[in-house]
Amino acid sequence: MSGEQVFVSHAPDDLSLVQDLFSTVKNFPFGVHITLEEIESGRFRKRLEGRLANSDVVVAILTEDATDNTWIDQEIGYAVAKGILVLPLSDEGVSRRGYISDVEGVTIDRNNLSFTIFNLLCRLRSELAPLGALSVPNWYIRFPCTVPDCGHPVTLELEQGQTKLWKLHAHGKYLTTSCEVCESTYYFNPATIGFLGREDGISRQSASRSRS
Repeated sequence: MSGEQVFVSHAPDDLSLVQDLFSTVKNFPFGVHITLEEIESGRFRKRLEGRLANSDVVVAILTEDATDNTWIDQEIGYAVAKGILVLPLSDEGVSRRGYISDVEGVTIDRNNLSFTIFNLLCRLRSELAPLGALSVPNWYIRFPCTVPDCGHPVTLELEQGQTKLWKLHAHGKYLTTSCEVCESTYYFNPATIGFLGREDGISRQSASRSRS
């Protein structure tokens, strides 16, 4: 996984939903381009076409608000014409018509966005880094340690398959990774890879000494 691009096509009224769905997805080392964010940041439609043309996956958010949105239809049609994979994310009951009527998508569960994000990650992980014969695609997120005066790069590697990650989530388990310099530990939700908290290395060392 290196340099892949994901283009998110959506209706203006769905921007908040899209940002919730992609808040953790954007932490992975590939580009995520959300149309309204791109436009509001000052990029013109012509430049947005370049983002679309260079995408590996187009995620189409299909809700009631998106039903009559001509931009979404055009972006889907453009992707299909260019041979770019289109992944529909749709509300229950919203039909997928035209080029993507038979494309397997992900259903948006508004009451359980964690499950929706998990399924979205399943599909993206499958499409952007297909399973090899003997290996699981190794995804990761990298971020600077947030402990004051540290800032050392910290990496959370995802060596588990999606089924294993969901089982960890279902059993209340966390994913963890530590800073090699200050030894602080970071905790993440296995389903969404969302950040849950940090335990400072100094605090942990103090607690260990007090127990001994």
